[in-house]
Amino acid sequence: MSVYTLGIWTVHPGRENDFAQAWRDMARKTQEDFPNAKGVLMHDRDVPNRFISTGPWQSIEEVEQWRATEGVRQHMEAIKELLEHFEPHTLDEAARID
Repeated sequence: MSVYTLGIWTVHPGRENDFAQAWRDMARKTQEDFPNAKGVLMHDRDVPNRFISTGPWQSIEEVEQWRATEGVRQHMEAIKELLEHFEPHTLDEAARID
């Protein structure tokens, strides 16, 4: 079973487009460093300044390596100025339907 990362991002109102672009930039860098990485950024229809990101990883070790990369740290520093709040999670798969 996979490990997933999940982020709940609350963006300063009016900075939603800037955040989405910054997240895409971080995702591109992630794919350079981890070619099998996949992820999705979702925009909450009910709360316009809330985004949720998620993606599967092969192992917790891979997640830890990704979080420790200089590229991720640099992108997160840039993203922080756009945020009111950020809630990161690391999750284990419990069940699946395909």
